Amino acid sequence: MLRLPTVDDLSSHVTVQAALAFGFAVLAQYESSNEIELCSELLCWVLLPVLVRREKGKTAHVDTDGTSKTVLPAHMGSRKNGASPTSLWLVALGLLLASVYRAESRTAIAFLPALLPMLYSAQEHLLRPDFDPARPPQSILRAATNTVWGMTLVAAWAILTLTTWDIRPYVLSCVPAVALCVAYGAFLNGASPRRVRLFPSVNFEASLVALASRLIILLTLALVIDAVVFGFPAISVQSALLLGFFKAFAWYYTNQLARHSSWCIAPAVGVFSTMFVSDPFAQPSEFLALSHISGAFFSFLHVFSALSRRGSPSPFLWALPGVLFLPYLANIWSITVSGSLASSFTGSFPLHPVEALSRAAEEGFQTLLARQSSNYTAAHAEYRRRYGIDPPSGFAAWFEFATFHGSLIIDDFDSIYESVSPFWAMSGKEVAQIMDDVHQAPGNELWLCSFSGTRAETRCRHPTRSFDRHLQFSFNKLLGGLGAGTLPDMKFLVNHLDEPRVLIPPLVARGGGSGHAFGNGRFRLADLSGAVAGREIDKYCPPNTDEQTGGNARNSTVETYGLPLVIDPHVDNDLCRHPEIKVLHGLMARPKSFRLIEGLVPALSTGSPSTMGDILFPSPAYMEDEFQYDETVDLDWSQKHNNVYWAGSTTGGYASDSLWKSYHRQRLVSLAQNMDEDGTDNVYLRQTGGKVERVQWSFVNSRLFDVAFTRIFQCARTQCRDQLSYFRLKYWANKNEAFRSRLAFDLDGNGISGRYYKILASRSTPLKQTILREWHDDRLAPWVHYVPVSLGLKELPELVNYLTSSEPGQARAKLIADQGREWFGRAFREVDLTIYLYRLLLELARLQDPARQPT
Repeated sequence: MLRLPTVDDLSSHVTVQAALAFGFAVLAQYESSNEIELCSELLCWVLLPVLVRREKGKTAHVDTDGTSKTVLPAHMGSRKNGASPTSLWLVALGLLLASVYRAESRTAIAFLPALLPMLYSAQEHLLRPDFDPARPPQSILRAATNTVWGMTLVAAWAILTLTTWDIRPYVLSCVPAVALCVAYGAFLNGASPRRVRLFPSVNFEASLVALASRLIILLTLALVIDAVVFGFPAISVQSALLLGFFKAFAWYYTNQLARHSSWCIAPAVGVFSTMFVSDPFAQPSEFLALSHISGAFFSFLHVFSALSRRGSPSPFLWALPGVLFLPYLANIWSITVSGSLASSFTGSFPLHPVEALSRAAEEGFQTLLARQSSNYTAAHAEYRRRYGIDPPSGFAAWFEFATFHGSLIIDDFDSIYESVSPFWAMSGKEVAQIMDDVHQAPGNELWLCSFSGTRAETRCRHPTRSFDRHLQFSFNKLLGGLGAGTLPDMKFLVNHLDEPRVLIPPLVARGGGSGHAFGNGRFRLADLSGAVAGREIDKYCPPNTDEQTGGNARNSTVETYGLPLVIDPHVDNDLCRHPEIKVLHGLMARPKSFRLIEGLVPALSTGSPSTMGDILFPSPAYMEDEFQYDETVDLDWSQKHNNVYWAGSTTGGYASDSLWKSYHRQRLVSLAQNMDEDGTDNVYLRQTGGKVERVQWSFVNSRLFDVAFTRIFQCARTQCRDQLSYFRLKYWANKNEAFRSRLAFDLDGNGISGRYYKILASRSTPLKQTILREWHDDRLAPWVHYVPVSLGLKELPELVNYLTSSEPGQARAKLIADQGREWFGRAFREVDLTIYLYRLLLELARLQDPARQPT
């Protein structure tokens, strides 16, 4: 049977006791989990009285005269009197509050280090009324552990470290810190010969059973409330038992150490364990990684100094802080290796795939610019060549407007024709009729906008809403300068929701007959908000499309060496060719708001996946003040942090079950914060001996990522709670913070991202992940103006590593930033949006021409 070490020999056992106290506290911290916190705490306080009772009476030793004596510090009494019920309930409540905080928050009790100087000062005043907290120390280390002011400085440093130097969101941790201060202070007061009458007083061992019984009642009540509010969690019984075991033994051996010194060491053991388990691989900076080590070291030093006053702990105890450096050194080694992988590419052949793709894309983009029509005759002929029909009425005037305003794109407006071409199957009268019918349908959530050609003015109306999210303003701003008579009168439907709306059945489903469910003039409205939408979004994909089209085939001669880089976003984001990405995006999983319209309904939206039929137009968000680029707050490339930045909220999908971990935003933050739980290896590349090799490695250099959520919402109560306890949040971020990093990540929310244009206009390199097509896709070139990122993110660690850790990679990143910034200034002027919208309305006017017959 296990025999527990006791204090019968102070000199020989203090080292073992300290090692066990530290060890079990670290194990408890390492195994801690929000889901099992309360259950494990309950088990701990059931087990702890049993442990202490087993050892009661074994703490004595036999002196030379044969009598039995108890070994306690000279300043501590062995008071056997019990504590008052009020004191017991106050201490139990304090311990409960600390446990509830740990159950609800993934962050440590940031103000726990403040207890060190507070309890130390209280202890010295209790024992020595003439105590002077400002007495001169003998050395810096002794000052840090033996003076109130020194311990206060160390505590402040530890607090700033635990709060990652942003105290505001951690103010709530004052509550459990104060609660623990009451508990530890009561234990300190209960063991002192000079009691403070107005403060709770609890002798830990003498009152343990009474304290534990009260705490068990409170914890049971908390578990019942938790189950009522959040439901019964799916927990691992084995993990809960193990954590409860570790906690009980951590308390047991901390109590043993308190006999040698005082309860002042309890918060020091807690701070040590908290900082000890801090993963240096997950720290965003070298400074924070070293700060955690230094905080743990000074906490250890505090305990060692306290024990040294009553004896001489073995030097072997110093092995504990030595272990602190092992994970850190492993992290530094991994960073060095990953940097060497990237630096193995020197810019010579064989090229890194990023370099090869960028060079090929630059050639393709220059070809696109060179082939644009220079006169109306050529533009007219190119239109007929591309689409097989004559351009709409007013095309000549549009061409004159575009060339007068210096548009660099004349012919490449394929997204317009692709989005309006399905409606050629309807007559002009049918198009006008279905717009009226849909707008009158209950729950349509569409605005009907009317454009007056004589006034060049747009007016939008909705059956129930008054705020149109700046739709009317944006149309008038972009079209108001065209002049009277430039465009005919027309009307069009506009979607104000973030998510796309229109699913167009294929010809075989429409059937061509008026009696068919989706014949001309017929449609279906369905509210799929919060429901699984993927099966609806891709239900019209032809069978085995991915096999027939070679789902993973790449239209490129660039060798990627198995790295899943995005070569052609149009192909790589095709949901029919790549059905596997359906489960990786919140829109297909559980969209927040998704009012599906199934049928031939011409409606304008700002973004749409490949399988849907929304007509694309420039988002009004791009013209809002919040998303405007301000050059005065941007930094030169040399002044930017060499990392990738993103901060935002958990939009993109509604979390109502455990699948939220697969949503696109959650997966990005999980990867960047080194929280990958499946241990999946990432693919890195290395050039050696003139060949490129794949390296499988689970390592992600968190120093290269400044990525975090700033807000958790769009979730059910339980899932909001789970995410709050899972992610490390950055509760506030400046809207221009991305400009301080060389790489700026951008990805979908519920719909398109309004930040994209300000990143394109900046001196940072845009890393763009999206499955939504936008109006600008015809004029933006991946690997020239931005770096495309796949929905799976499997290439992101190598991509960021190459662009930040190698000379050719950094040069390529800067070139893409410069090219994107220069192109944005030339092709994304306000007049360029007008040119696109002007051409789009020409097509819409022809589409609803009453004289037009279906083709």
